Amino acid sequence: MAGHFPFAGKRGTRYGLAPRGTIAAFFENHGFNDDLQEKYYKWWYDWAKDFVEKDADLSYTMITKFDSYPMGTHAHHSFHLNGKYWPSCLDELGSFIRDVIFPKMDEKAMHDLEEKHAKMIKDLEKEAESNPREAAPDVGLFRHV
Repeated sequence: MAGHFPFAGKRGTRYGLAPRGTIAAFFENHGFNDDLQEKYYKWWYDWAKDFVEKDADLSYTMITKFDSYPMGTHAHHSFHLNGKYWPSCLDELGSFIRDVIFPKMDEKAMHDLEEKHAKMIKDLEKEAESNPREAAPDVGLFRHV
């Protein structure tokens, strides 16, 4: 049901591939520079916050997750992220969306979300044409060394 979003896959694999690596590859594939990565993140942040505010249970139990922007462990520092700040932030937000919000959605709501998401991606890709991403290095930056 949630397979069309870069953070919707399973956490970790037997090879140690983290969703933030998948998200970083998603951003690279679409040519999103840091500004467009933040726009993508902000779209999800605003959507999730709005969902939480409107949900009776979540508005009471989870709204504090949205006390600051961005949310999560890496919200105000990027120490070891090697230029992958927004993929790491989206990994945390995406985990919340995947594990807490998506299970509350019915098939129609998920379909509507997928359509809005597809439109947003197209809009950001058009922006990326005039605001290109720096070329990726031969060796990926997303390494803990």
